[in-house]
Amino acid sequence: MGDDKILVSCLQRPRKQQTNTRRAVLSRRIAPFLLRRTKAQVAKELPPKTEIIRSCELSGAQRDLYETIRVAMHEKIRLEIDKKGMNRSHIIILDALLKLRQTCCDPRLLKLPAAKQVTHSAKLELLMSLLPDMVEEGRSILLFSQFTSMLALIELELAKFNLSYVKLTGDTRDRATPVQRFQSREVPIFLISLKAGGIGLNLTTADTVIHYDPWWNPAVENQATDRAHRIGQENPVFV
Repeated sequence: MGDDKILVSCLQRPRKQQTNTRRAVLSRRIAPFLLRRTKAQVAKELPPKTEIIRSCELSGAQRDLYETIRVAMHEKIRLEIDKKGMNRSHIIILDALLKLRQTCCDPRLLKLPAAKQVTHSAKLELLMSLLPDMVEEGRSILLFSQFTSMLALIELELAKFNLSYVKLTGDTRDRATPVQRFQSREVPIFLISLKAGGIGLNLTTADTVIHYDPWWNPAVENQATDRAHRIGQENPVFV
């Protein structure tokens, strides 16, 4: 009879409350079998990691292009939501965000006629004002971007400044060679696509990590940063 009362009581609870109760019971039962530790707890000897956010302001033709795309996509999204609703408009919303992110990185990433007329990128200009001095200081730099096409544009700028580098993307067949060249300090800059280099690399030679275009999921960025800030790193890391 007692069991029957308990069963009835559980069935009468709101579904959300039932789920929370079951989750709590499950957590208590499996807790003795789980050991969860953070990197700070495991590797207490790791040198410090300093994160620095550098902002740059769009100007001139690049700013005008951004505003034109923003206004056009805003109207397009509004009409799409009115027609299909928010839940069925995700694709066009993501496409709008992608175009705006590409405009900020470098207008040449866009496949739009208007973008072909814009040759200036404030962010790329800021990057190239930093890299030569960093290399001169003897820094070893990991440079991440989501866009492989952006890495290609950065390569062109590095060539202008005679800065040597290696690159790793999803198309790279021989991953060992660029890693070895960077780890042996043969080259000071390692260009890496975020998806290809976010995991599975040990690059403790690096003391500087640059995320050219921030990703929507900070955990992915942290994984990429941890290619340098990991066991074996002896120098402070600047991100």
